[in-house]
Amino acid sequence: MKSRKVEWTRLDNASKIFPATYDDKDPKVFRVTCELTEDVHPKVLQRALDITMESFTLYKAVLRRGVFWYYLESSDIRPIVEMESKPVCAPIYFKDRKDLLFRVFYYHNRINMEIFHALSDGTGALWFMQNMVHHYLVMKHKKAFACKIPELQNNVSLSEKMNDSFIRHFTGDHVFQDNLKNIKKIKSIKAYQIRGARLEENRTLLIEGSMSVKAVLEEAHKYKSTLTIFIASVFIYAIYKGMTARGKKYPVTLTVPVNLRQFFESETARNFFTTINVGSIFTKENVEIEEIIAAVKEGFKEGMKKEQLAKQLNQYIALEKNLVAKVIPLPLKDYALRIADKVIDREITGAISNIGRITMPLEFDHYIKQFSFCTSARRPQITMCSYGDRLVISFTSPFKETEIQKTFFQFLSKRGIEVEISSNV
Repeated sequence: MKSRKVEWTRLDNASKIFPATYDDKDPKVFRVTCELTEDVHPKVLQRALDITMESFTLYKAVLRRGVFWYYLESSDIRPIVEMESKPVCAPIYFKDRKDLLFRVFYYHNRINMEIFHALSDGTGALWFMQNMVHHYLVMKHKKAFACKIPELQNNVSLSEKMNDSFIRHFTGDHVFQDNLKNIKKIKSIKAYQIRGARLEENRTLLIEGSMSVKAVLEEAHKYKSTLTIFIASVFIYAIYKGMTARGKKYPVTLTVPVNLRQFFESETARNFFTTINVGSIFTKENVEIEEIIAAVKEGFKEGMKKEQLAKQLNQYIALEKNLVAKVIPLPLKDYALRIADKVIDREITGAISNIGRITMPLEFDHYIKQFSFCTSARRPQITMCSYGDRLVISFTSPFKETEIQKTFFQFLSKRGIEVEISSNV
């Protein structure tokens, strides 16, 4: 019998943190959903998944532990479409198993894909979902597309999808020349921490609000703000309204993933992101939304400078290339990353992530209602995306309490924005 050739790929720079820091409370899993206007046909979805896997070979990999690093190893495991039966963003990676790092399932008219974050970021996963939905709709409605099949989006080469864009764009060489000890250290500032009663079995509470993109943009423009800055500010405002007088001495800080593809040329389906922090310090008794927006706007302005992002990323690559770091055994690396993660956690109150505007061929509009995106959470956080005029804002939280979510959506409703609420409880 001819043996299968096993190929392996080292994790990119952003991926290394996830296998080291995942746990039952935060399994580092996120979900991308496409909600159709009709019920899903599982056999057609399975065929669509099989076809999509041919152009996303990275997704055939399992995660292995080496002596010094984690790595992705190719496998011949076939992913099987199933009906939804697990809690939202349930664990995917188990270090004692050889499992794929993603799952595809359905429920009525919803196609869901969940991914362990070490495999890909939201943008890469969205490309996979868009391709899979494309194949599904073409096969499900073959008569409608008999004359002309819509053009496949994100149809780039396998080598581009597999590319490690951190290595391509950031060498860390200039940091070595400057000496790592001369890197400017930013003072750690403890942020306000949200507390609450945790849900049983470490489940995630998901509350989604669907609304008009146009309506939210009109409200954001009243404050001369972008949609992301506006929603981040409303989130901070909702947190602020529930804070005690003692808690208000701490800043509310949100961590924001930044898709580096918008700054540096890349078509990778792997992780290619970094994070920035934005927030607000409350120096008086009554704080208005305008003041929060001004502070968040300034945080985005400083954090999103291309030269600042490049400097930060080169520092990360330099640390990875450090000869001492290379020879430290993996268990010690994991321990160090967990300690660093706990330190960083003290500086964060919540998180917000915007995948942005999702597009599909116009011919599919009749069959697609909306897309949504959510992630496992060790603290309340927001993820959002839009399709057409449909904006879906997803709140995930490990806590039973929902006052922040209630205040957030009421803020929008009181300004004339119609919000359709759904939840997993």
